[in-house]
Amino acid sequence: MSVNKVILLGNVGRDPEIRYPEKDHPVAYLSLATNERQPNSDTELVEWHILVMSGQNAILAERYIRKGTRLYVEGRLRTREYVDKFKISRRRTEIYVDVMEILGRSQQ
Repeated sequence: MSVNKVILLGNVGRDPEIRYPEKDHPVAYLSLATNERQPNSDTELVEWHILVMSGQNAILAERYIRKGTRLYVEGRLRTREYVDKFKISRRRTEIYVDVMEILGRSQQ
């Protein structure tokens, strides 16, 4: 048995980017920042995560999520490889969101 589960609580770093790879099937891409205090220090470590939402979650993201929104997500890690426009091979780890809850809206 194996488990691939991610739970994050953080703030959205940019407005969602919505794409339609298939008609009537939106996919939303956005970044989420989480932070943690360093032991014995006043500094915080900020970690950025790439979220991928599809279906109803993508529709809700497009409608309600903006930069600064506080967000709770549950999902799965996926790592993919691709070649960028400069012909350089890259790896990208993303969180495919299954459950999303908006905890606070941006004041923008």
